Amino acid sequence: MAEISFDEQVDITDKVCPLTFVKAKVSLEELDEGQILAIRMNDGEPVQNVPRSIKEEGHQILKLEDNEDGTYTLYVKKVGE
Repeated sequence: MAEISFDEQVDITDKVCPLTFVKAKVSLEELDEGQILAIRMNDGEPVQNVPRSIKEEGHQILKLEDNEDGTYTLYVKKVGE
């Protein structure tokens, strides 16, 4: 499968819930509509909560990729406010 190209990336592996979502949300707010954010996060709570919360905000989840090192990368397309 082809790699997803993204406009910005944020690493939240050093954060714990609920700061994981807060940092991801702030990063998304800095993007323009239609841009893609790659969010690197740890397995566990972030993988369960961040995608759900972002989807509830109305953004589009493109892919959740297992990095096979205990982290995941979530690709999110910003949908206009």
